[in-house]
Amino acid sequence: MTARAIWKGHLKVAELVCPVSMYAAASTSERISFHVLNRKTGNRVHRQFVDEETGKPIDQNDLAKGYETADGNFVILDEEEIAEAIPESDKMLAMETFIECGDVDTLYLDRPYYLVPSEPAGEKAFNVIRDAMNASGVVGLARSVLFRRVRTVMIRGHDSGLVANMLNFDYEIRPAKEVFDGISKIKIEAEMLDLAKHIIKTKTGKFDPSKFDDRYEDALNELVKAKLEGRKIKKPKIEREEKVINLMDALRKSADAGKKTSPTRSSGGKRKAN
Repeated sequence: MTARAIWKGHLKVAELVCPVSMYAAASTSERISFHVLNRKTGNRVHRQFVDEETGKPIDQNDLAKGYETADGNFVILDEEEIAEAIPESDKMLAMETFIECGDVDTLYLDRPYYLVPSEPAGEKAFNVIRDAMNASGVVGLARSVLFRRVRTVMIRGHDSGLVANMLNFDYEIRPAKEVFDGISKIKIEAEMLDLAKHIIKTKTGKFDPSKFDDRYEDALNELVKAKLEGRKIKKPKIEREEKVINLMDALRKSADAGKKTSPTRSSGGKRKAN
C-alpha cells in the first residue's frame, strides 16, 4: 500500500523555504488485530453510550464533552467551542534553533515522522537544509500547529530525507525524583563493579532493530494458525531462574559464562497466519 501524507506544509530556515510532506514513520498496522464478537452467534457487536444515571441509550447527536471540576460538577463544551481554541495554522515548520544531537533527552521524544519534499521545485532547498544539518551535527527545533496543538518538533537528517519527532511538553514528563527517591544509596565494592563492567563488555554490540523479537505477536500468529488448522498449541515450558543467594557469586558466574558464549542472532521478521 502506498504511504499517504498525514500533513503538508513548508519547512523553513531563515529565508530558505521548501514544501514538504509528512508521513508516519511507525505503524501498528502489521500487528494482528481482533474484533469483538457475540460468542453464541459469532456476530460482531458494537458499543453504545448509555446514560450513567438513567441507563438509557444516548443518541450520537446528544453526546458532549465535559470537564470535571474539583467539586464533581461538569463544564460542558461544544465541539464548536473546542474548535475555536485550536490555534490558527500557517502550515509552516520554521526551524529557529539548532542544538547538538546529544543534547536532547530521549524522555521528550514522541512519535517519529518522515519529512520529504512535496514538489520537485523544493528538492534543492530541502537537500541544502538536510546536508547542512548533517555536516554540522545538529538537529533543528521548530514550532507548528500539528494535530490540533502547537507542538515543538525536533528535525534531523536521516538517509536521504528528514525525520521529525514531536517533543513531549515539560508538564507531560513526570519528575524522576518522584520515583527515584526511594532507591537506596549503596556503596559498591570495586570487585563487583569490575565484574559488572566486564559482563557489559562481553555483551556489547551494535544497535540492530532486526534482532528485536516480538514474542507476543509471534505467539498470537501461531495461535491463529493452529486454530485454522484445527490443532492444539503446546504451552512452552517456562525456565525458572535460580534465586541469587550471593551477588558476588552471581557476578562471577555471569562473567565466566560470558567468556564461553556470545549473543546469537534472532531471526526477527513476522510470521503471518494463513
